[in-house]
Amino acid sequence: QVQLVESGGGLVQAGGSLRLSCAASGRTFSSYAMGWFRQAPGKEREFAAAISWSGGNTYYADSVKGRFTISRDNAKNTVYLQMNSLKPEDTAVYYCAATRLWYGSNWYADGMHYWGKGTLVTVSS
Repeated sequence: QVQLVESGGGLVQAGGSLRLSCAASGRTFSSYAMGWFRQAPGKEREFAAAISWSGGNTYYADSVKGRFTISRDNAKNTVYLQMNSLKPEDTAVYYCAATRLWYGSNWYADGMHYWGKGTLVTVSS
């Protein structure tokens, strides 16, 4: 089992940057592909970015491609989401999630096995 704790959310102006972190417990972190999802008020949870077990493969939603970067440090059991050029529509609770599978270009919340509790990102205009 994996426990995930996100941090790094906050309030930022449009055009600014934030880096989210997700710390994982357990010795098997490198056995999991990791993803970041987000949920805006009144909307469904949506996929943002994913990274493979070793970090060699990544995949991004079109809405964040070119602005967000996902990375991981298996020695620190941590996955990151660097968010640049933030827009008000990026405002959401951001969740870190883990899965033993790699879904290629088809990432859905139902496919993730473990979730953190989320961290709130608010982008002001």
